[in-house]
Amino acid sequence: MKRLTVTGLTLAVALTGCGGSDDKKNNNSSSSLSSSSISSAAAISSASSAPEASSSSSLAVSSTASSIPASSSSSESSSSAAPVAKKNVLFFLGDGMGITTLTAMRIYQVGEAGSITIDTLPESAFVRTYSADGQVTDSAPSMAAYMTGVKMKNEVISMSTATNAYRPDGTQYIDAAGNSTCEAGNGEAVPTLLEQMKAQGFATGVVSTTRITHATPATTYSHVCNRNGENTIAAQMVPNGAGFNAALGNGIDVVLGGGLRHFLPSTETGGRRTDGRHLVNEMKTAGYTYVTNVGELTAATSATPKLLGLFTSSDMNYELDRNPQVEPSLSEMTSKAIDILSTRDKGFFLMVEGGRIDHALHASNAKRALTDGIAFDNAIKLALEKMEAVDPGLKNTLVVVTADHDHTLVINGYAERTDKTTDTHAGILGLVKSYANGPSKGQPTTDINGNPYTILAFGNGPNRPTTRIALDETTTSGKDYLQEAVIQLDSETHGGGDVFLGAKGLGAENFHGVIDNTEVFGLIKKSINLQ
Repeated sequence: MKRLTVTGLTLAVALTGCGGSDDKKNNNSSSSLSSSSISSAAAISSASSAPEASSSSSLAVSSTASSIPASSSSSESSSSAAPVAKKNVLFFLGDGMGITTLTAMRIYQVGEAGSITIDTLPESAFVRTYSADGQVTDSAPSMAAYMTGVKMKNEVISMSTATNAYRPDGTQYIDAAGNSTCEAGNGEAVPTLLEQMKAQGFATGVVSTTRITHATPATTYSHVCNRNGENTIAAQMVPNGAGFNAALGNGIDVVLGGGLRHFLPSTETGGRRTDGRHLVNEMKTAGYTYVTNVGELTAATSATPKLLGLFTSSDMNYELDRNPQVEPSLSEMTSKAIDILSTRDKGFFLMVEGGRIDHALHASNAKRALTDGIAFDNAIKLALEKMEAVDPGLKNTLVVVTADHDHTLVINGYAERTDKTTDTHAGILGLVKSYANGPSKGQPTTDINGNPYTILAFGNGPNRPTTRIALDETTTSGKDYLQEAVIQLDSETHGGGDVFLGAKGLGAENFHGVIDNTEVFGLIKKSINLQ
């Protein structure tokens, strides 16, 4: 354990690791498409040319191992300053929701001329997503850039730019069980937006459809050199436990998502912890109400002091496969988080991730990607409605919506307009059909061998047939169909394109033009005047 001190903020964290095998391997083509570890091989552009964090974002690491009391970080702590209006930040991250995916989501749901909620956000920007040592990023450094203002290497979670996720021999800083093995001196922790807001008395929440220890949610509360050290990441969340990140004060107020396996000892069914700890029980001892299904989540009241919900062993199910009687939707989790956090005295920070958009894209499964994308959009719509009731006009609330990176999804050919997809109409999940007047109008366009091809396809991915065959829309619009790829890989990769950012409410006008992902951190702080 090392002591890390920033102006107004002290962290006590294990400088350990988590890697990126999760971004490569969610390519199961079965109807359940169960998630596996993803490890995007995206590298990041050199730290010397990358935007650096402001001086307030760097942490001086001391050689002492003492833990720092965190009572001043409590979200319930009183302030000696004069009362001010409560300020809120809601940060929505559509994992892998590049601009092509966003366009396809719109067409899928409302047709070419329609608008989904994301389209209605009044302020917008394009965001560059390259990382500290490569052109294409993975989720860990890209989300960490938003949360810390610092460029990082691939697969690093909220650590300094020089931190390495891999040893000199090319092996990851993790063991087979998912524990970090990061060496002392391999980088320094850098403070996150959640930690800084917690230190100033704000309530905090993290919601995701992935494991709550997965790269995107982990960047808000954890510091590890390799994203695959998910057992270590989970321990950093547990107040008063070994490895706890003291910058979280009395703990994150609301935590909802999947990933129960990293909170249970390996002696219990599905558990992966090799240290024998039962982190759920430890969090209950620390004052958390624990819920496991939609009924228990619904029963939790806004007066619940702290809420932990772990609804699945690994990632939560895709929206197409979710049992609504058992597993809550992203909208339901977001709604409950707002109900609880909005009652707190000072305001709150809430991160909401539509994480399985990315997993379906890695599988080149467009239908699941788009339905999870629309579920994400629905959560944004509900959040805006609820926050308008809490804070009319969003005068003291900033809502930011963006993605961490692109994918290789493309919209093919010169297709006629399809309008929205329905149960009886394939829409954008169908075949490219001619728009031109004449006998061929509405007929499938074919390749050089006379075979039709789909509107959506991928630059790389698992479905690269040796010989193309005639396709039909019943097949291509099926929930298990994997769109064809130019280059065959076990799993589709991220893409390097810029991503969209939309904003609404307090300080939203600060987001415009083409910006680097590291700039978003400072713009959020500027918008709410966070020192």
